[in-house]
Amino acid sequence: MVDEHRGDVDAGAIGFSVVTVSDSRTEATDGGGQLLVARIADSGARLARRTLVRDEPHAIAAAVREALDDARVDAVLVTGGTGVAPRDVTIESVRPLFEKELPGFGELFRLLSHAEIGAAAMLSRATAGVARGRAIFLLPGSPAALALAMDRLILPELAHLLAQARRAG
Repeated sequence: MVDEHRGDVDAGAIGFSVVTVSDSRTEATDGGGQLLVARIADSGARLARRTLVRDEPHAIAAAVREALDDARVDAVLVTGGTGVAPRDVTIESVRPLFEKELPGFGELFRLLSHAEIGAAAMLSRATAGVARGRAIFLLPGSPAALALAMDRLILPELAHLLAQARRAG
């Protein structure tokens, strides 16, 4: 059943938006964003847009809304601001935009992270959701965590997720 839906969306036609949330990074020093851009290119998908915003709720939400308004974007990858520090406000800023939340993404991400970093995995609030037939992933800023998320969860399942999110009722 799962495999029959995976062919509904051409993985090479998927357009990504990368939004980095940071008070200190620039595009040149954004290792996590650079890793995401490289993984997107390596997968055969395309980068539709890349944005860097400060850890400010209105800026984060506006960047995701702009990505959702862009017809070239199928998936939004937001990196940074998903921890427990006072300035980590990505989850609170973007979650209201979700039409459906995908708690399984965060659960699996933390499970896989635990195998690599131990109990510190519980400090991640990574999650995902769907809005307007598009996928939104709220991810840590760590390049190692981003590689895990892209390689083990997002890239293998994104075409299927989008096919399901866009199915006519």
